[in-house]
Amino acid sequence: MSTARLRDLRVFPGFGLLSVGCVVFLYAPIVVLAIYSFNDGRSVTRWAGFSFRWYQTVFANQNIQTAAINSVVIAVIAATVATVFALGAAIATVNRKKGGGEGAYVVLTFPLMVPEIVTAVASLVFFVAVGISLGFATILIAHIVFCIPFAYLPIKARLESMDGTLPSAAADLYASPAKAFLRITLPLLVPGLVSGWLLAFIISLDDFIITALVAGPGATTLPLHIYGMLRLGMTPEVNAISTLMLAASTVLVLISGLLGQAGRKH
Repeated sequence: MSTARLRDLRVFPGFGLLSVGCVVFLYAPIVVLAIYSFNDGRSVTRWAGFSFRWYQTVFANQNIQTAAINSVVIAVIAATVATVFALGAAIATVNRKKGGGEGAYVVLTFPLMVPEIVTAVASLVFFVAVGISLGFATILIAHIVFCIPFAYLPIKARLESMDGTLPSAAADLYASPAKAFLRITLPLLVPGLVSGWLLAFIISLDDFIITALVAGPGATTLPLHIYGMLRLGMTPEVNAISTLMLAASTVLVLISGLLGQAGRKH
């Protein structure tokens, strides 16, 4: 047996069974949740027939609609601003000629390695220290900062895959740096930009921990509203909301992944 094959974990006995067990453990509860969102009865453990009644209840609930609109508005603004900052950071780190790029990369991606609760507590302490009242503004600021690394990575990957001689070729044709960026670099960056924006959007839309700590009275997002509903008891209505959020997240992540792959191929 070759050395490379010996290093492949898939050849070890029981690896396949263990992998299947992990996948089932991770995704079986999600599948059960989605199935019982179509339950006609109120029980979340006893099947009473197929029905869309809980989805109809969700779409007719004004509080859920308000929370969902708040979440989408915050996610759109946070993702857009984070993507702009991430674009500048990616250009600065990729084009850096004299060292320091690695340090900047670590600083930019460090929030991905820090437990989210630490980021949430730090954000809360900061807002209290500077005297900013908790509300939608603090949620938005915290989401922008937290989403920057997620938008940064796809943009940086796209920049690194581009031909580095293109700006020089544009300069040889008497294009200014600004015109070369707008006419050449930016169009080629579109897959990375869209992919980064979608990742930042879904991270902001689904975030609960940071939002729960920095949200003030009346600043309710969809994850916070779902948590409030769970405190009163589990119902198929919660299953329906969770299934809708799961479907939206899955679609956006798939689109982001496909755009990332398309960007690497061109």
